Amino acid sequence: MSRFFVKERDIGDSEIVITDSGDLRHMRKVLRLKPGDEVEVSDSAKWEYRAVIEEISDDSAVLRITDKQAFAREPRIQVTLFQGVPKASKMDEIVQKCTELGVSEIYPVFMDRTVVVEKDGFGKKIARWRKVAAEAVKQCRRGRIPEVGEQLSFGQMTGMLSDFDKVIFPYENETGRTIKDSLRETVSGENGGCRPERIAVIIGPEGGFSDGEARALKELGADCVSLGKTVLRTETAGPAALAMIMYELEL
Repeated sequence: MSRFFVKERDIGDSEIVITDSGDLRHMRKVLRLKPGDEVEVSDSAKWEYRAVIEEISDDSAVLRITDKQAFAREPRIQVTLFQGVPKASKMDEIVQKCTELGVSEIYPVFMDRTVVVEKDGFGKKIARWRKVAAEAVKQCRRGRIPEVGEQLSFGQMTGMLSDFDKVIFPYENETGRTIKDSLRETVSGENGGCRPERIAVIIGPEGGFSDGEARALKELGADCVSLGKTVLRTETAGPAALAMIMYELEL
């Protein structure tokens, strides 16, 4: 069943109105939906609906609500991925896979070993990644579209880390400590016994973290972990770390 995202203001007691031109074009031209067809709608905040199309035109679609439920597929924890900017289209894959796995936010970060140097005009890439996230959400039927934030410098990123309950950075020079060790230690009480609600995961670019970056993260209290015996590509490391976190804390 097709899924659409609207603002809370577009939802009434018994009806939903869709006015986004892209959604309307997709409904009419691609999906060829018509009055009587059923769709799913998310308010992007808390609720998801089943609704039947009553009217549809070039300007709007009016849907009659038949069911309302709280989000069923959103993770309880919020994981933010700080991804060292990779080359070419690798970020598209990272955004897509991490969206499917339940990430809440993604920020591209320029680090010491980032190969990509152009920062001007980066807004077009951000817009594309936001579109990739929106499409991935519709496919996996999540309730919220993850936020793809503006690009950050390493310093800007570190200034945000105090907002998180847990900060994890996979590092190829770490061989013993795993994400499982880190999370179980936190939940078991050795570090206060608090179940983390907001987790930051920091992934280096193709060349990995510089020595200075790794040292700075450790000094800030970030937990250095291994993702296994092999060295993963940057486009693999983020989804792998996210999958491990979700397995430990969500299942």
